[in-house]
Amino acid sequence: MLERITANPMAGAIGAELTGADLSRPLDAQCVAEIRRALHRYMVIVFRDQNLTLQQFLDFAHNFADILPYPMVQGLPDFPDIVPVLKRANENLNFGGLWHTDTAYLERPPMGSMLLARTLPPHGGDTIWANMNMAYETLSDGMKAMLEGLVGVNSAAKPGAAASREDRRADAAKDNSGLATEAEHPVVRTHPVTGNKSLYVNFAHTIRFKNMTEAESQPILQYLFQHQTRPEFTCQLRWQVGTIAFWDNRAAQHNPINDYGGFERLLHRITLAGEKPY
Repeated sequence: MLERITANPMAGAIGAELTGADLSRPLDAQCVAEIRRALHRYMVIVFRDQNLTLQQFLDFAHNFADILPYPMVQGLPDFPDIVPVLKRANENLNFGGLWHTDTAYLERPPMGSMLLARTLPPHGGDTIWANMNMAYETLSDGMKAMLEGLVGVNSAAKPGAAASREDRRADAAKDNSGLATEAEHPVVRTHPVTGNKSLYVNFAHTIRFKNMTEAESQPILQYLFQHQTRPEFTCQLRWQVGTIAFWDNRAAQHNPINDYGGFERLLHRITLAGEKPY
């Protein structure tokens, strides 16, 4: 039940635009609780016209979890917990430009992520999210039974995801030589708050099933990758400068569309610490 915040669904499956909160000001406990409930219900929540300073953006994020530093690219000089998600006008690949769950190659992936739009192309550059609860629920009983005990092996080195980071790593790579960049997680994940089950594999990072070869795993994984991004599971966001998107990384995947060649796009990202999936 939302009393102070109004939620306007973006699509039938996932996503809502929220009104009734000025994120530039400190939020009281009731407002934070309502935003959290909306996040768990809609999995992606969007706030418009929030032209926050970097400190205000961080203050908003701290209402929900500790900050998880992004392991691959350095943050802003005075705000290292805020990472620029940038595609320059002369670049071809966009950062994270494929379907993925954020940093699934970590032992404790993030609970959520936030993006704040700063510079946008005159057209294009939308982001799509997909509902992984719905992706799981619509599988056949036989497929659910087969997946129930499987564990996915997730790697930061899968070629498509690795290539999408190269422009930013050329500018501001972090030394992650001591970081474990491969992790095993259940293919069917249980949300720690809602108890809902979701399909927790993703095209960018999942390379195989534990105790199976990549060749053996690929037919099932390719089916799941295709299934989990069916249009009826998705919503699409048209960004505006000052738009904030906040999504539940445990229940949603996303894909930033790379359709704005010749124009710059800059968003600021904060990643929120999560728990080990189970």
